[in-house]
Amino acid sequence: MTKKHGLTYADAGVDIDAGNAMVETIKPLVRATRRRGADAEIGGFGGLFDLKAAGFSDPILVAANDGVGTKVKIAIETGIHDTIGIDLVAMCVNDLIVQGAEPLFFLDYYATGKLDPAAGAAVVKGIAQGCIEAGAALIGGETAEMPGLYGGADYDLAGFAVGAVERGKLLPKAGIASGDRLIGLRSSGLHSNGFSLVRKIVAKTGLAWTDAAPYDAAKTLGQALLTPTRIYVRQVLRLLEATQGVKALAHITGGGFPDNLPRVLPHGLGARLDLSAIPAPPVFCWLAEAGEVSEAEMLRTFNCGVGMVLVVSPERAEEVEASLSGAGEDPPVLLGQVIETGDAERVAYSGRLPL
Repeated sequence: MTKKHGLTYADAGVDIDAGNAMVETIKPLVRATRRRGADAEIGGFGGLFDLKAAGFSDPILVAANDGVGTKVKIAIETGIHDTIGIDLVAMCVNDLIVQGAEPLFFLDYYATGKLDPAAGAAVVKGIAQGCIEAGAALIGGETAEMPGLYGGADYDLAGFAVGAVERGKLLPKAGIASGDRLIGLRSSGLHSNGFSLVRKIVAKTGLAWTDAAPYDAAKTLGQALLTPTRIYVRQVLRLLEATQGVKALAHITGGGFPDNLPRVLPHGLGARLDLSAIPAPPVFCWLAEAGEVSEAEMLRTFNCGVGMVLVVSPERAEEVEASLSGAGEDPPVLLGQVIETGDAERVAYSGRLPL
């Protein structure tokens, strides 16, 4: 009798050998993220981190997870995969640093319909680069091949970061008050928020990803829109060590200023921002014009040029500005101040965005 050919996992669209080959390819990238407390080896069932070896005595652990939204769709459609991993790390570790926490380790989740080992390795290359920039060890992750759930070359990403802060240094601090200064750190552009609107505007214009970016002729539109999210970890950690003037930090992500600033301010307090002080990069000017997007919508969807906001006691404001400048930070943005709001809107504006 002739034996029938039995079905295999590969027949169902899952290639275990391709996954194993990708793991071997990325091992050197992962090892490059080693730091005190972690050897950054992968292949086991779990990743290890030694807090004592990292130098902590009475730490509080802080955890964050995030993705990159529909920005990943541009990476897929352009075939540019080596920067989206930086975005993934940035969106997680920037959420750790706002609580004063030093990022310790990172894990990623990469899900796709059909694994392309070269594309997957390029994504992990970006993740490793982001981890090195943030000082975090890449201690593990998961690659899932799920045909039927994701189409063709589509993939999605999720990241998980854990940091630690000594108990007495947790942010926000008590004592935030009306009159405290708001100081902004510049963004690198869109970061990883609002890309569903970005993609709709691009479709409206009829531009292709390979066309020259209308606001940066040196790059294609795809390259320009994939500019990685800025990672603020090293400069903020240095600042927190150098001065006691920072009371709180706010990461300006989805929801922009009106949703993110109130998250770190006590009840009854809000923020007054001078919009004319915000140095909006050209990409925001183009999006506002091409999409006929209102100023209010821009402020709630994008960072508009400021990716991190510091709440600083007024008597320490000059000290904080000097520390930032000494660390090589671009001139900080003097955004405004904390105000009493009662039950009114928590974020008020003066001036207009320079769009």
